[in-house]
Amino acid sequence: MRLLSVVPSAILALSLLAPAAASAAVPAGSTKMLTQPALSADRVAFVYGNDLWTSRLDGSGVQRITSGPGTKTSPAFSPDGSLLAFSAELDGNVDVFVVPSAGGVPKRLTWHPSRDTVQDFTPDGKAVLFSSPREAFNNRHDQLYTVPAEGGVVAKLPIPYAARAVFSPDGKTIAYTPNAPRHLQWKRYRGGTVSRIWLYDVATHAVVKVPQPEGRCNDLNPAWVGGTLHLTSDRDGEFNVYSFDAKTSAVAKVTSHDDFPVLHAASSAGKIVYEQAGILHLLDPATKKASPLPITVNADLLETRPRWAKGAKWVRDASLSPSGARVALEFRGEIVTVPAEKGDPRTLTATPGAHERGPAWSPDGKSIAYVSDEGGEYELVVAPQDGKGTPKRVKVPGSGFYDRLAWSPDGRKIALTDNSWTLWVVDLATGKAAKVASERIYAPQKTLKPSWSPDSRWVAYTLAGPTYVRTLHVYDTASAASFPLTDGLSDVSDPVFDKGGKLIWFLASTDAGPVRNWFSLINQDAEVTRAIYVATLKAGTPSPLAKESDEEKGPDSKDAAKDGKKDEADKAKDKDGKDAKKPDPKAVEPVVIDREGFSFRIVDVPVKPAEISALSSPNAGEIWFLREADGKTALQKWDTKSRKAETIAPEVDAYEVSFDGKKLLTRVKESWSVGPAGKKGDGKPGDGDGKLKLDAVQVRIDPRAEWPQILDEVWRINRDWFYDPGMHGRDWKAMKAKYEPFVPYLSSRADLTRLIQWMCSELAVGHHRTSGGDALAEVTPVQGGLLGADYEVANGRYRFRKVFGGLNWNPELRAPLSEPGVEVKAGEYLLAVNGRDLAPPENLYSRFEATAGKIVEITVGPNADGKGSRTVSVVPVPNEAALRNRDWVEGNLAKVDKATGGRVAYVYVPNTAGLGHTYFKRYFYPQAAKDAIIVDERFNGGGSVADYYIEALRREPIAWWTMRYGEDMKTPSASIQGPKVMLIDETAGSGGDLLPWMFRKFKVGPIVGQRTWGGLVGILGFPVLMDGAQVTAPNLAFWAPEEGFGVENVGVPPDVDVEQTPAEVIAGKDPQLEKAIEMILEQLKKSPPAAPKRPPFPVR
Repeated sequence: MRLLSVVPSAILALSLLAPAAASAAVPAGSTKMLTQPALSADRVAFVYGNDLWTSRLDGSGVQRITSGPGTKTSPAFSPDGSLLAFSAELDGNVDVFVVPSAGGVPKRLTWHPSRDTVQDFTPDGKAVLFSSPREAFNNRHDQLYTVPAEGGVVAKLPIPYAARAVFSPDGKTIAYTPNAPRHLQWKRYRGGTVSRIWLYDVATHAVVKVPQPEGRCNDLNPAWVGGTLHLTSDRDGEFNVYSFDAKTSAVAKVTSHDDFPVLHAASSAGKIVYEQAGILHLLDPATKKASPLPITVNADLLETRPRWAKGAKWVRDASLSPSGARVALEFRGEIVTVPAEKGDPRTLTATPGAHERGPAWSPDGKSIAYVSDEGGEYELVVAPQDGKGTPKRVKVPGSGFYDRLAWSPDGRKIALTDNSWTLWVVDLATGKAAKVASERIYAPQKTLKPSWSPDSRWVAYTLAGPTYVRTLHVYDTASAASFPLTDGLSDVSDPVFDKGGKLIWFLASTDAGPVRNWFSLINQDAEVTRAIYVATLKAGTPSPLAKESDEEKGPDSKDAAKDGKKDEADKAKDKDGKDAKKPDPKAVEPVVIDREGFSFRIVDVPVKPAEISALSSPNAGEIWFLREADGKTALQKWDTKSRKAETIAPEVDAYEVSFDGKKLLTRVKESWSVGPAGKKGDGKPGDGDGKLKLDAVQVRIDPRAEWPQILDEVWRINRDWFYDPGMHGRDWKAMKAKYEPFVPYLSSRADLTRLIQWMCSELAVGHHRTSGGDALAEVTPVQGGLLGADYEVANGRYRFRKVFGGLNWNPELRAPLSEPGVEVKAGEYLLAVNGRDLAPPENLYSRFEATAGKIVEITVGPNADGKGSRTVSVVPVPNEAALRNRDWVEGNLAKVDKATGGRVAYVYVPNTAGLGHTYFKRYFYPQAAKDAIIVDERFNGGGSVADYYIEALRREPIAWWTMRYGEDMKTPSASIQGPKVMLIDETAGSGGDLLPWMFRKFKVGPIVGQRTWGGLVGILGFPVLMDGAQVTAPNLAFWAPEEGFGVENVGVPPDVDVEQTPAEVIAGKDPQLEKAIEMILEQLKKSPPAAPKRPPFPVR
């Protein structure tokens, strides 16, 4: 049974790490993986091992600047070199800090709960320039701010959007990139969000753009050397350093690396420092000569030392032993068993350089099966459960990754599935694997789930058709043949053989079709209910739900019963009158399946259809299942004797019943318990003595052993999941050989993440990313509180410049200052917090640290001197993004309404998933009677196929209806037949690429704005890495007959190109929206929509 739940060498390294011919050779013994350099006149700062370090310009005099938990990033020297600013999560949030460049205690400068990233110092050295999304109304852009180096009030710069920025030496110009880089795991990216560099005039707001070649490129890391701007760019292939002459607009190449990209450049005193191939180089722009810095860091690197991992969060899978005495766990890449009651945990594997997954206990309790990549590729392993003896290893001819191990009841075979969604049956005696079936079409959630018959001959499973509707199949191990049992007109799932061998149980649904069509936004609101069905396997077997009748038995029936027992006793004697051999109680009757007439033998179990899943039959005539309702999942069972459903536990996330049917393993969140099976309980499993003592479980991890495995597994995941078997023309084995030599030089898990990004970027594809991983000391986030407001300093006080209104009946849009009884208005002053006076230069947000969701008393009033003030209680929110976005949307709605006299609807769609679906319904239907519509998909985050939007926008009138009273009604009533315009921008992508592509394909209307992101591939789920990290390998890619594999890495261009220049945006304009309004009014003027005239009433 399985748990059921809801849904090379150092010489080679040095040769590969050597830079291009333009630089000198790498000094032997130099430390690699130094990153994010900063430069002063006499020192270099850099990040290594998650801490900041400095050295002299010749690489000597290495000094550690920071220590302790959390990451430190983005160092920047003050102009005089005395201070070093950086971003760090020292106090639970990514904030700005400064520290003397010679070392000392860091001083915190910002307290806002958003991420604050250091960019530069102001030329006078008095303030730190940083970027932050704190006041952005979308999740795509940062903005620029300064904060005094001594601490104080944060000031916002007028530049609308900026990701990387530096001041010119005279302070008159800011060189910046409007968009965040999209190429970190995507080489040769050329979509709409390419990184560009603009030179912003502080006085006039005008910009000079670094020219881009035809076909676009990525320019970033602006760095000034005197009055000349230098940058890194991939315009000629690999990233190198270039110079830009603003007077002639000439861009000239300075370095010529062709093996690894130039990363993270910074400048000072006529020099440039940059990172390339894991080492730092010092460049003289005048001579174009770069020399690698021979920096040797002698650090303790605690994150590379072996340590112990413990905690329930590392449990990823579990299997209950046949008697329920122990539980086998997949625990952070190891297989561990824990006792249900007495004893200690036992680690079966202890292989820190290998990943073991998916334990499954054998029916006889002697063995545990699992999969392991200890040999370099995953293979099936069957090991003694006591840890003694040699495990048996079986290679399975599948696609590389395996799960859903299911033992046959006789313990001779194991069924499992692979990542190509193929079901296999492995004969453990011969080691041969038989292919049972493969799904013809992929989906986000795997459908194949094998179930063995009690006699170990048959395997039940489901297969989906081209519309994802699943059919029940069975596989006969005797004949190696499969056949269907259902007609494919209802969606069948979770088939399980009854323990008695005469029945098969399964779920089926006739309303699952729209939801099974998963890649469609039309089904966003659709709900699926499933019913439980049971069928007799052999013709002639009485129905388990045959109508029952109570009959009077009387005294004669008792005598007959006695006679029957005597006859049975006589039959038990052999011809010599001796007792015949007793039948083996463990013998299992052969299971017979008659295909003919099967559909007529299916009956529905009298359990109300609902969100039902995870069927199991631990005892003959019993079916167990999970039932979801009101946000909770209950464990229930139904049996053929009582014919009633019974709740075993009111709240369970996953469960398994032992093979003998006597014990029950349950999970509620991270709590696991073992108790008696079938015992009805009112409390949650996990309460009481049955709770597994997971705190006693610990496994030894060795980062130096597991990091090579993780990189290799990432490589294999891409090899086996990436949609293009040709890997976009890249020699994938060569890419592995290119990046593996970096592994011995990794100083932290963050270095491994960067290395994974470097390797995966070679595939040049979107949606390719990695996240997470096990760091030595993780910092606990601190939920800073926000009031939903913008502030200004006036009369020596903080004053509310703008108060964002929300929808206080919606928890997602609760606005603390507009709640009943609070009602703070713009123009009022924030005078005190929790009774303590508040005034500049104290940082306002420092008073609201760790207050999200808690009651805070604030004193507000109309006067800076406190006259007329009042004290109110507020509950700060952790994030204002939803409030700011709603304010922007409602502002655009009002602007369009005013400019068009109410004739044009405005609908914003933030993505093509649930939130976008909600926004579309919220704004489209109430405005569907208007003459025209502007659909704004700027900053669209994607999701699914937005066919729902397109279908609604393309609706044609069918007919009109007249009623005795009121106006005539149009069918469909929610439809707009007038002009339609779509707004796009460079950050809209994925589903936000497909939406305008469809808009154009179906000739809905013109498109205004900027070329979209160009990320039209998808990700459908991948195995977790050993240390909990996630990686994607895009396994879904768009193509169309008219253009082949299009849009990806290109984007969707507009019909009318309109850019949001800083000067216009600063002036309060939205050029793209204004152009859409202009165009739609012109169309209305040329072709005004007209309703048809009602005909005369009939005379009959």
